[in-house]
Amino acid sequence: MAHPKHRVSKQRRDKRRTHYKLNTPTLAVCSNCGTTVMYHRVCPECGYYRGRQIIAKKVV
Repeated sequence: MAHPKHRVSKQRRDKRRTHYKLNTPTLAVCSNCGTTVMYHRVCPECGYYRGRQIIAKKVV
């Protein structure tokens, strides 16, 4: 098995990890009510997905 010959410095370790970050989710505008919604998900406000009502929401 391979063993490291020298200790990896904090700077070198952190440079390697610069790409370990979260991506912001892509948002779309709901075609029915206009709120921002994540792609491929039912709108939590009105219950529509791609122009069709999927979940019946109660009107307050």
